[in-house]
Amino acid sequence: MTISPDDQALLHDADIPGDGIRAVSATSLSGRQLRYYDFCMAAFAVILICSNLIGAGKQAAVSVPWSSEPVIFGAGILFFPLGYVLGDVLTEVYGYARARRVVWVGFAASAFTALMCAVVVAMPPAPGWTGQETLAAVFGQTPRIFLASITAFWAGEFANSFVLARLKLLTKGKMLWTRTIGSTVVGQGVDSLIFYPLAFLGQPDWPPERVALIAATNYGLKVAWEVILTPVTYAVVAWFKRVEGLDVFDTGTDFSPFKTRV
Repeated sequence: MTISPDDQALLHDADIPGDGIRAVSATSLSGRQLRYYDFCMAAFAVILICSNLIGAGKQAAVSVPWSSEPVIFGAGILFFPLGYVLGDVLTEVYGYARARRVVWVGFAASAFTALMCAVVVAMPPAPGWTGQETLAAVFGQTPRIFLASITAFWAGEFANSFVLARLKLLTKGKMLWTRTIGSTVVGQGVDSLIFYPLAFLGQPDWPPERVALIAATNYGLKVAWEVILTPVTYAVVAWFKRVEGLDVFDTGTDFSPFKTRV
């Protein structure tokens, strides 16, 4: 794909974080072997499965000194810092198209996990085995949570990656914090508005006011996590750019979410 003069000027004027790092168009990476991209993809899929399978359905509470009531939140937020630092790395370092492929890989991995959970729970237990009710209680709600999770994940991650990639072009690679935090504000807003009502509304332990409270609390905590982790994100992103030797800008990128080509 031919780079337009405006895009060529952007790459020339981009703020590059160190020596030995080249500003390149995402379209110029087609077919190139990248050192750590595959590892990021695998790690992202594992974190996504863990957050959906282990943490999504549990309500946790923590006492805080400034309130007489405990702060209630979904336990899946424990996985958020890892997932979103990796999400920022994927788009910031490798570009939107490669982040898009990872989203689809995570989507497929989650679908397979949910299918296996449903099959295992449905299988008749052996005579004398007493763990069926416990297993069903933990994994029996997986299909509904899975549907909510992959829908919210798909929409939220693409919103996050799109905003980050577009802001990188607008800022010419400067002010990384504006796009990591700004993309989280948008992406997690989309995710929370979809996931909590779709996953829990109408369940006996999840009255509407609790669904709204936990959705709002988790959203606020996730944005706060992103702000707190900004120095970590800076360090991780800088390391990946240094070892890969490039800084990818999504000039000429097709931002459709319905593709997997890179």
